[in-house]
Amino acid sequence: MKKQYAVLGLGNFGVSVALSLQQLGCEVIAVDEDMEKVQEISDHVSYAMRADIGEPSLMKSLGARNLDGLIVAISENMEANIMATLLAKEEGVPYVLAKAQHEHHAAILRKIGADAVVHPEWEMGSRVAKNLVSADFADWITLSADYSMVEVEVPRKWVGRTLEELDIRKKYGINVVGIMRGEEVEVNPDPFRPLQDDGILILIGRNQDLQRFRKE
Repeated sequence: MKKQYAVLGLGNFGVSVALSLQQLGCEVIAVDEDMEKVQEISDHVSYAMRADIGEPSLMKSLGARNLDGLIVAISENMEANIMATLLAKEEGVPYVLAKAQHEHHAAILRKIGADAVVHPEWEMGSRVAKNLVSADFADWITLSADYSMVEVEVPRKWVGRTLEELDIRKKYGINVVGIMRGEEVEVNPDPFRPLQDDGILILIGRNQDLQRFRKE
């Protein structure tokens, strides 16, 4: 049975989430107060409707109790954003992800029951900044205040050597959780297989250890 999600708010973030969920095989209900936005996405999701996102009756019309999750993708109208989050949890939606404008807004959303809170613009800006300062890393994804996941090309001096031989965890305090080659990803790579020069290592560790690794 397909998972069912509702996305409230069809700005750039909401549209991206709705289309991605649909492409992943989920049933998606897309909602916005702007009929033009609803019409633009209607052919690309399971169902699109115009509605007042802060209206208490919306959750019942969505059949919220049957949803696997709901994304409150509108943040500019904080009242509607907070009301929709609260009503979704009261209606019994098992997973509610809400978009916040700032940290104070995020704190309110968490307090009223949001299972996850995102700040897409801030998070993207932070990610871009980290990638700029850490040019050796192909990508940098923040996991928490202290830990991150990065992608890095196999260092030239490591080619032909094994993870067992390099003992990266002991030397740098970081873990190799995967190796990418083209579109393929090898999770928990064989520690006894020599590394190749066309691989991308996926590393997880403390930010300070990752920075130390980069400098070396």
